[in-house]
Amino acid sequence: MTDDLVNRRLKAGKLPPELLARFLGDLVSSDKRILLGPGVGEDAAFVSFGSTTLIAKSDPITFATDRIGWYAIQVNANDIAACGGTPKWFLATLLLPENEPAFTVRNIFAQLRDAANKLGITLIGGHTEITVGISRPIISGTMLGEAAPSETVKTSSANVGDDVILTSGIAIEGTAIIARESKGELLAAGLSLPVILKAADFLDSPGISIVKAAKIATSTGYVTAMHDPTEGGLAGALDELARASNTGIAINADHVRIYPETEAICRALELDPWGLIASGALLITSSPNGSQPIIDALGGFGIPATVIGKITGPEDGLTRNINGATEQLPEFERDEIARLYST
Repeated sequence: MTDDLVNRRLKAGKLPPELLARFLGDLVSSDKRILLGPGVGEDAAFVSFGSTTLIAKSDPITFATDRIGWYAIQVNANDIAACGGTPKWFLATLLLPENEPAFTVRNIFAQLRDAANKLGITLIGGHTEITVGISRPIISGTMLGEAAPSETVKTSSANVGDDVILTSGIAIEGTAIIARESKGELLAAGLSLPVILKAADFLDSPGISIVKAAKIATSTGYVTAMHDPTEGGLAGALDELARASNTGIAINADHVRIYPETEAICRALELDPWGLIASGALLITSSPNGSQPIIDALGGFGIPATVIGKITGPEDGLTRNINGATEQLPEFERDEIARLYST
């Protein structure tokens, strides 16, 4: 690693993938039960328990303040589901600023309980703490799930020639967070209250959970890889998928669904929806003969999905075609929501 990389000042958001890859490369495990360890783009870790595989994931909630307990369950469950597993057990670490009213804790616990109950997840422990140096509640969760060894799915299993399928639309989570956290700014930018309220409801409709979509897709037997787009948006998720699988990706941008409310919010705040946190969408790869069965299965449960591109060779890089013109997939130094709230 060069001195430039070591000395660079980090901004809010995910650790840059080239740094993460370098640091993870120093982590070596001799435990033969680790079937999948840490890697750029992989959604969770796999540990063998013989007839079953334990799937483990940790993720924090740092951008949202509203319904953070509910968020924590959803985003961690999503990663278990994207690996072909069933989310089952959750531990939460809740950090609270000094002088926070006790009813905040009560509300967050209620959110955790309600979200867990709806997904059949059991809260099994964690930690709560009043923490010096933070200005708002922060929650970090660890989700544990299970899958049969034959049912696990890796991000790194995409093959050249596979179709790339996207469920729902992009930036659903980012749209909801901004509508909830920045209502005044959006009104000042000229958005109507009905648009803002509808965007705020994106948490529930179309929703940020992909647990059901992942289960339906894997049940077809045609999935080769899945990935849960979160921080970094669709562009970041495609980059992670390509890095993990050592491939390129060619995307037809005209097939990527962006909801009108997302477009309106991004236009008002000068954000790019391709780089905006994107829970609620699921990336799936499949050989071409399996794409339509997957799309049909999802459609049978009211989940929209479409082929948005192809897995290509690594020498082809990451591209998107817009209105007949091909360009490099945009790169974002950090998620657009991090850029918005750290300026």
